[in-house]
Amino acid sequence: MMKWQRSYKPLLSVLVLAVVLLGLTSVAFAQSGAPVDPIVVLSNTQAEDPIEFETTRLLVENMRQLGLQVEHKAVPWAQYSDTVWFNRLETPEAEGGTGWQMTAWRMVARPERMDPDEFVFNLFHSSTAESGYNFVGYINPAYDALAEAQRGETNQDARREEIFQAQELIANDVPYIYVAHPSLPQLVRTDIWDPESIVDAQGIGIQNFWTWTGMTPLGDQKTIITNTGDDLISINPLYIAGDAPSRITELVWDRLMRIGADGLAQPWAAESVEWEDETNVIIKLRSGMMWHDGEPVTVDDVKFSFEVPNSGESPMYAPFTRRITNIEILDDSTLRFTLNEPWVAFEVASLAKVNLIPKHIWEPLITDLMTKEDNAEGLTIDQAPAIGSGPFKFVDWKEGETAILEANKEHFSPPKADGWVIKILPNQESALGQIQTGELNFLREWEGDSQVLQEVADADPNITLYASPDLGFRFFAFNLRFPPFDNVALRQAVAHVMPKDSIVKNIFKGFAVPADSYVSKAIDYWHDPNLPQYNFSIDEGRQVLTDAGFTWDAEGMLHYPAQ
Repeated sequence: MMKWQRSYKPLLSVLVLAVVLLGLTSVAFAQSGAPVDPIVVLSNTQAEDPIEFETTRLLVENMRQLGLQVEHKAVPWAQYSDTVWFNRLETPEAEGGTGWQMTAWRMVARPERMDPDEFVFNLFHSSTAESGYNFVGYINPAYDALAEAQRGETNQDARREEIFQAQELIANDVPYIYVAHPSLPQLVRTDIWDPESIVDAQGIGIQNFWTWTGMTPLGDQKTIITNTGDDLISINPLYIAGDAPSRITELVWDRLMRIGADGLAQPWAAESVEWEDETNVIIKLRSGMMWHDGEPVTVDDVKFSFEVPNSGESPMYAPFTRRITNIEILDDSTLRFTLNEPWVAFEVASLAKVNLIPKHIWEPLITDLMTKEDNAEGLTIDQAPAIGSGPFKFVDWKEGETAILEANKEHFSPPKADGWVIKILPNQESALGQIQTGELNFLREWEGDSQVLQEVADADPNITLYASPDLGFRFFAFNLRFPPFDNVALRQAVAHVMPKDSIVKNIFKGFAVPADSYVSKAIDYWHDPNLPQYNFSIDEGRQVLTDAGFTWDAEGMLHYPAQ
């Protein structure tokens, strides 16, 4: 892996933008009338994620009916996530490189995503294309303007209209093919945990911060033992490494605010949050907080935590701090945050998003990285100890096996459980067996047949099934930087051969709803109900290609339009 791929290079961003905006005509001319490039579609393996694997298999078969040469390549999560995230600018594998063309992917539900700002801005704004969430390389100045405008719009109805327009642009341009918003089924051993202490958060379900900290043991078993099918590729408060690592970071590192079960931001490490005006916020830090190594949490730590992303050393968190132009320490417990313009989602998208990190640990590391091409996202736990101030302390991580946390009983809101353990169980049948035997007591991740979990819960009175609509979503992403998916008609045609209803019924077994946007139907106010739809139809997909000038040869292989 090239070191510069993990660093922030503004000049490279400009070059990429120039290629996308200015180079498409010459690319199209070079392809004139030629067969469409072979395509490799990445997904997780069948054992790790059978839902994703089977969904990809179906879509690939339908893409072949459009006359495309398509290979489905199933790869273990750690390997393919690294390829998609860090090799986004590389020549695709189908052309002999190490990059990618199309991949299955997912965005998980997190409390701070109840406000659509994180998805609206970060997924598709051009500033996040090189090293942030816009890994598909979507560049559209009209979209950028909407994403920026909604951040500063204080009239909620006007902001809603801007978010609707942003969703419509994406629906027309098809950088993603949406599949479904899952209703993730999860099992809890309610002979071990008081069911009254399980919190079902809006758009999130029961897998949330308030459940983890509030689960109350009924007997001698006091450790939450849960599962993931994915290896933990990183435990780093400056790097969002995926679903399972995020469950750890939110427990080990505090934030100034937290999103409550009602979807609203509330003070957490901040004792109070008061707006002086539209761009100035006074933060009073809770007294008596301590880092897990015994050092006090100070306002200097808070200031440092929010300045690091703007330094370029944490590109994934930079969108959540970029509008902060100044942080002034007023006294030993008080700070003033100044924004460069109004930002209606500031509490949700920044104060409840950014992890507080200890300056005495991280400042030497950041200073050293300033002289190197790597950034803080690449630091391992050996280089940057997992020292937070949160309700759980990091104890151990055995790669490929487990991560272990213990309760921080000195925390201002100590958890009811004594510990939290996540076991890495790529095999779904193994995870199912362990919840039945009690080796697990919270099955948080299940990628198999949801009806199986219903049967297990029906057969065992000590196990309860939970399933709530999710604001996360499953989708397929195109790398827009390279042929053939730099062509919008081809992307639209592929969207027409995604059998969403069949997938929801037969693969999710009804534990999902079809998706048409990055804004979930679970948050009705922000979801545009009138988006363009791509009905499942091979014929309609082929008609889109015909209208765009694509042709087929005698063997049925698709060719680019002649110029």
